[in-house]
Amino acid sequence: MILDFANLSPNQIYHTLTQTIVPRPIAWVLSKNQQGTLNLAPFSYFTAISSSPAILMYAVGKKPTGEYKDSAVNVEDTDDLVIHIADSSLADDVTESAATLPNNESELDNLNLDLVDFDGSVLPRIKQCKVAFACKLHKVVEMGELPMKLMFVEVKQAYLDESIAVVDDKNRSKIDALKLDPLARLGGAEYANLAEVFKVTRPD
Repeated sequence: MILDFANLSPNQIYHTLTQTIVPRPIAWVLSKNQQGTLNLAPFSYFTAISSSPAILMYAVGKKPTGEYKDSAVNVEDTDDLVIHIADSSLADDVTESAATLPNNESELDNLNLDLVDFDGSVLPRIKQCKVAFACKLHKVVEMGELPMKLMFVEVKQAYLDESIAVVDDKNRSKIDALKLDPLARLGGAEYANLAEVFKVTRPD
């Protein structure tokens, strides 16, 4: 089967991409609006862009009302956010946090999650997540006909739970991927976790 994207609607393209580019990591983004309300939302158009500086990118679309989602608006207003990597046990919470709420309502009010102080961050982190990145806004790029905002953010601090991280003999953090058990996004309503880790030696 050949799909000519020139003949597909944006919705058809979205479903094709999200069901073939799998699994995708999920950025669980915590931000705060200017009134002090916390927002929490997941984004699977998400990846690391560079290491020096440490830049992550997540893409944000619009609400049914036509306004950009809070995870773009809040971060553009305040510059601050925390990106969490959720494990598979948090799949229900991640899904629930995707609900569209008014900007003055917090998804956290409907979730059984704990917030704790995050050293080096003006925002807290979710206690149940084993990885969290305290970030500052780096750049925003708006693109596409829909459109989308690509949020480029710089990591300033990282939290790694001691149960998943050790420091190797080269002073690098070694993460146990199976203990991290990251939740991954597939197409539709489907998610995945890590069932196995294996190595393939790269050529010189």
